[in-house]
Amino acid sequence: MKNFSSVLLEHYANQGDKVILYFQSIGKEDLPITYKSLLENSYCYTKEYIKNGIKPGDIIILVLQHSLELIYAYYGAILAGAIPSIMPFLTEKLLPEKYQQDFQSLVKIIQPESIITYQEFKQGVFDQFSQQLPVHSMLLCEEIALEGEPLPAGLPGLTRDSQDIVLLQHSSGTTGLQKGVALTHQAVFQQLEHYSKAIHLAPQKDVIVSWLPLYHDMGLIACFLMPILCGVPLVMMSPFDWVKAPYRLFTSISNYHGTLCWLPNFAYNFCAKKIRDSQLEEVDLSSLRAVINCSEPVRYESHQAFLQKYRPFGFKASALAASYAMAENVFAVTQGGVDFPLVEDHIDRDDFQMHKKATPVTPGAAGVIMLSTGRPIESVAVQVIDEQGKLLGERQIGEVIIQSDCLFTGYYNRPDITEKSVLNGWFKTGDYGYLAEGEVYITGRKKDLIIVGGKNIYPQDLEAIAMEVEGVHPGRVVAFGIFNESSGTEDVVIVAEANKGAEDKEEIGNAIKEKVTRNSAIALRHVLVVDEKWLIKTSSGKIARSANKEKYLAQLHLPN
Repeated sequence: MKNFSSVLLEHYANQGDKVILYFQSIGKEDLPITYKSLLENSYCYTKEYIKNGIKPGDIIILVLQHSLELIYAYYGAILAGAIPSIMPFLTEKLLPEKYQQDFQSLVKIIQPESIITYQEFKQGVFDQFSQQLPVHSMLLCEEIALEGEPLPAGLPGLTRDSQDIVLLQHSSGTTGLQKGVALTHQAVFQQLEHYSKAIHLAPQKDVIVSWLPLYHDMGLIACFLMPILCGVPLVMMSPFDWVKAPYRLFTSISNYHGTLCWLPNFAYNFCAKKIRDSQLEEVDLSSLRAVINCSEPVRYESHQAFLQKYRPFGFKASALAASYAMAENVFAVTQGGVDFPLVEDHIDRDDFQMHKKATPVTPGAAGVIMLSTGRPIESVAVQVIDEQGKLLGERQIGEVIIQSDCLFTGYYNRPDITEKSVLNGWFKTGDYGYLAEGEVYITGRKKDLIIVGGKNIYPQDLEAIAMEVEGVHPGRVVAFGIFNESSGTEDVVIVAEANKGAEDKEEIGNAIKEKVTRNSAIALRHVLVVDEKWLIKTSSGKIARSANKEKYLAQLHLPN
């Protein structure tokens, strides 16, 4: 029976000495990890799970830093037949109160058997919760010795059926931690099969380089499970190390001849602005065949800035790629830019904002450049519907719905929201977009849409414009709407973090107002420029619009 454990043990038996993972930490030598060491160290965790009464099908929550412990604890759960779920570690970007609230809600809903974390985290975080977490065991990494003994026959993970749930993914957002996306062995394998074809994955030629967190589908599936299950070498660094020294991504790509890399859209801007040429001496990016933009709406300007910055270092325009992905489909829905260049769609701005249509722009009219996310991968179908659930035609903007053979089983223990998310066998993504000549274009999240005087404004568009202003920290801008009772419509507000050392915030704010007003269909009046680390992010590193809106409104009512 094919399941995660059987595939891992096949690699262990047939190519145990193959280095499958190079683990990087700042200040340390890169650590090469073979299948043999990966699985034998993971088995040490398996034994601890079994000793604590964890059975196949039980859920284990992993609250660990991006570390070797996280890797071994995860695959140890797989070998035990348990269902691992990686949760974000509490960091300065997450509000402690919200983290506690979300975590307690999560545990109440999914009812895990166990949590594994560190002694210090247990004492400093979990023991401070207002209510004791209702789990049967709290396991500590410090108490698990890595003995590295050979794997025995008859591991519990081998008993799992292909239709059994193998993992839970928890997407971020205001209620995201309460929605555990349940995925079966079969769904994951079918996704990996289809996606491998779409990107022409070649275990003997490809090398994946990643800094992405493992609690998000892009990091977990594309940059952790896929390489290890499919036998593709993986170079892995911590997202915290990447933020501190982002140039290390490119030195790693150069040193290991990396061919594939996935990045959220903000990282293209961040890498274009924050890395100095002097940090890239002797870097050669010519080995890259695809840098895949995923998890945020894809921006033409971001790609162009990235290309202009890294072309002198061997980066090719043909390597600019994109994918539309979501945890509910395991990962990818579409893929573009691998076989053919990404399609640029120049559309009329007024039709886009006023009439929900993606009409090709005419000479002299205001336009918007949309980048395709590609075509649906094999066995995935995509449609677009209106508010009443009626199918829309080409170039009509509505909610994207999908159908595939790798869709999730449902939101774990949440039949209520699972039912609401499905329409006649199609999953309602909550994303707005349109279809044109077989290509899929994503315009933004349905819940984030701002309506100003009848115009549909996507906050990502305004954020992208604001980030072009000198002195604005890349990726640290949020736009949202606040209803104005006197005008009867929404006012747009932009909050932007200034770069460290920026002196004149008023000047930056005025520049944002001017830039956005000139390059969009709104007259921007409300801008707040703040210091670094003011903005609240979700667990997956995205800007949390609703939480930042609440923080902005609370600040308005503070006493002078």
